[in-house]
Amino acid sequence: MEAESVEEIPTDEGWQYEPKWDGFRCLAYRDDGDVELRSKAGQPLGRYFPEIVAAVAAVKAKRFALDGELVIAQGGALSFDDLLLRLHPAASRVQKLAAATPAWLVVFDLLEDEKGESLVVRPLKERRERLEAFAEKFFEQGGALRLSPATTELKVAKKWFGEAGTSLDGLIAKRIDAAYAAGERTGMVKIKPRKTADCVIGGFRYAEKKKEVGSLLLGLYDEDGKLNHVGFCSGLKAAERPALTKKLEKLAGGPGFTGRAPGGPSRWATKRSTEWVALRPELVVEVAFDHVTSGRFRHGTSLLRWRPDKAPEQCTMEQLRQKKSKMLAMLR
Repeated sequence: MEAESVEEIPTDEGWQYEPKWDGFRCLAYRDDGDVELRSKAGQPLGRYFPEIVAAVAAVKAKRFALDGELVIAQGGALSFDDLLLRLHPAASRVQKLAAATPAWLVVFDLLEDEKGESLVVRPLKERRERLEAFAEKFFEQGGALRLSPATTELKVAKKWFGEAGTSLDGLIAKRIDAAYAAGERTGMVKIKPRKTADCVIGGFRYAEKKKEVGSLLLGLYDEDGKLNHVGFCSGLKAAERPALTKKLEKLAGGPGFTGRAPGGPSRWATKRSTEWVALRPELVVEVAFDHVTSGRFRHGTSLLRWRPDKAPEQCTMEQLRQKKSKMLAMLR
């Protein structure tokens, strides 16, 4: 099942609410001695998470299928960085990481029970009841397989939504009468909190095929007064690009980013990704973002408005500090 993004938590009858964990979606299959972990796109994940393969193999049921989220808890919060480190070609490195930072599979659906009966056509209400019974019977307390909490009470759901931070990505709402529709955006929605930051434009990149601005390079000041590159914004209106390009070119030749700069060494770096124009740090924009990883925006941001009223020095890394969620205590 896939979730459609919506702005508000649905409040009518017939919804089940669940935390939206910040991890990798994972389907776990057990067929006697065979264990398989798959991403929602069908890619194999077992070699990257051997401890989860072992945990699924250790369950005292010979056959079942689970839907959940792979997460790694560090310092009372979930660490997406540690998940990304697992995607390494060397098995020895993966084994070392699995021992140092073990993962959990947070389970929120049961697709096939221990008797081999497919439950995908059953309504969510029944699947949840069967999942809770399965977890009670087969999940080891404090082990690698954890049952994700769920509620039909809106008051509880709103409280969970208020916990969104380093571990919780938002809220999932599912119709309790819905069957499991693989790959379809029906019967399930996701709600994420709106997060914004005021950023300095430390540079820009030209568009690939035109001498116009393609993306803005965003920066924030750290405690030492250095401007660090934290991400980009590329959703610029075509009609505004010519004038914006001239405005930015007048600021060219400045120091740009005095701390962490864009285009650093990376296995994904291209020639174009390392080419950018440094600016004098005079312009400030407010952007909307979804995730923060290692002090950077994980994805591209959306431009909300220009902030001529904001001094560049007021745009600090403190804006990216996320509160820790207490929701991890519910995963037992």
